[in-house]
Amino acid sequence: MTAAHPISIEAGEARVELAPQAGGALSGFTLAGVDVLRPTSASARAANDVLDHAAYPLVPYSNRIANARFEFSGRRHQLDPSRHCRPHSLHGVGWQRRWSALARSPSAATLTLEHHAAGADARAWPFEFAARQDFVLETTGRSATLSATLTLANRGDAPFPCGLGWHPFFPRTAATRLRFDARGRWETDATGLPTTRTMPEPGGFAAGRELTGTALDHAFFGWSGRAELTQPDTGLSIAITASERCAHLIVYAPRDAAFLAVEPVTHVTDAFNRAAAGETDTGIALLQPHAEISCSIAICATLAG
Repeated sequence: MTAAHPISIEAGEARVELAPQAGGALSGFTLAGVDVLRPTSASARAANDVLDHAAYPLVPYSNRIANARFEFSGRRHQLDPSRHCRPHSLHGVGWQRRWSALARSPSAATLTLEHHAAGADARAWPFEFAARQDFVLETTGRSATLSATLTLANRGDAPFPCGLGWHPFFPRTAATRLRFDARGRWETDATGLPTTRTMPEPGGFAAGRELTGTALDHAFFGWSGRAELTQPDTGLSIAITASERCAHLIVYAPRDAAFLAVEPVTHVTDAFNRAAAGETDTGIALLQPHAEISCSIAICATLAG
């Protein structure tokens, strides 16, 4: 099965829509007709506009690389900057490519991507890789859990630095409440790059808080691996959990927007350059030839009543 048209998986009253043709993104996740993830508009679906979809994978890195360049193994690599955050590059290659549907059952699906570092593709990422997303949807009573595993395999003959992550968007109203535990937060400059660490975490998210009037685009470190959203307007409670490799959390919440993103990721923003400068604990992985790494998340939604 290699078609790249939209597909869906279902379990009980839960439904997940996948868009292989739009960066391997999710178009929606609903439980009993209630949106768990931000719904994707008809215009975004028609245009395959991945940034306006419900969620998408971050591979082979998350967030920004400063000035779209980094050094590795004595060589400088210049990438194409993203039109969304010039002069930096953003979120890797996966969200900008068409994926293939490798397998599908009523409640599970697998999407795959092959990246060949030749020609223009080498300016997007200069190393050969394969990526896979495995999705499983399960329900119990009034709860539904979408589990997703993202795997990156080195298909070349040399090691390369890398990272992984997920970019799910959730509906946001004045009553939406977000809670998570983290040791601290990276402050950012006007272009979204991290500058300094603030400890303890300054936003008060350990106690849970509403986001009215708040603008966030920050990476949190020392994340516990669990975040919770409550949506009183729809009676929905959502738990986002991630595997141990995802030790960082990015929260993107434009001021007064109708959505927020809660992104489990494996590394800090601009980690390649920070690691090259001697910084430790960046979360960067070194992927050896013919080896692979993976990370997993689960989004568990429960309806009241």
